[in-house]
Amino acid sequence: MSHLIPVLSGMRPTGKLHLGNYWGALVPWIQIQNGGLHRCFFMVADLHALTTGYEDTSGIAASTEDMVLDWLAAGLDPEKSVIFVQSRVTEHSELALLLSMITPLGWLERIPTYKEQLREITGREITTHGFLGYPVLQAADILLYKAQAVPVGEDQLSHLELTQEIARRFNRLYGAVFPEPKAILGKAPKVPGLDGRKMSKSYGNAVELSDAPDVLWKKIQQMYTDPRKTKADSPGHPEGCVVFALHKIYNPDATAREQECRDGRIGCVACKKHLLTLLEPLQAIQERRAALARKPGLVRDVLEEGSRRARAVAQATLAEAQAAMGLRPRS
Repeated sequence: MSHLIPVLSGMRPTGKLHLGNYWGALVPWIQIQNGGLHRCFFMVADLHALTTGYEDTSGIAASTEDMVLDWLAAGLDPEKSVIFVQSRVTEHSELALLLSMITPLGWLERIPTYKEQLREITGREITTHGFLGYPVLQAADILLYKAQAVPVGEDQLSHLELTQEIARRFNRLYGAVFPEPKAILGKAPKVPGLDGRKMSKSYGNAVELSDAPDVLWKKIQQMYTDPRKTKADSPGHPEGCVVFALHKIYNPDATAREQECRDGRIGCVACKKHLLTLLEPLQAIQERRAALARKPGLVRDVLEEGSRRARAVAQATLAEAQAAMGLRPRS
């Protein structure tokens, strides 16, 4: 295993997975897992779920079960990857505390997603220490496994750059302990939500992997399209149309569909009906998920074994960091 490159990523258990999660994270994870070059650590980031959802934690356990079932149904393999729960490896919190001691406040305040979420998330008090400091916890997640590669989208690059800065500062102060992780920038398509914004559970605009055909059709009918295309034979403008964005992902003839729209040779309703048929592969994932759900204790066993394996690596790294900082004798 020593020749494999460590890689880490995770998702917050805040609800069922949607198409943005699937294409943006899960598909790249599965490709990395099956590529044979990496030692993969994939975590349920339940501590991160508290950063914006600390007031009501009643759904975390059920969301964890739902999410991991989706992972397994989509193709994550606990024989090939370490699948674990963040909070069950307490070294994440311990290393995050140590790293917070050396992280300047200004580094955290300049993170673009921090500013964006402060604007977008309303009705909840999120100006907390935990919300401001979650990029430090994210750095601890990565550095704890000495991950040399992290699959990220472009919107997460600033977080990874902060992790690199924290690693450099730690190594400069206390000696070389952590490698600087590099980004694995995939070519994942951008999946807009029903309203054209980024697909997000927080925005309530998501198409979920578990959506049955009738639910899916209702959501497709709600999708933002070209407001200037007032009739079926009116020339369309596919850019910005959510339906066409999904055609680009699922339709091998999307280029021809784009031209049909521009020429006024297809209406929005017909385009939406075609999209519903293109999303039929979701049913195969749903069927695999249902079969896995019938196996009692499957998710519990996967997470217990994965957390045990993750803990063994995390304990060694934390001990090394503590020794470097003078908090325990060097071995």
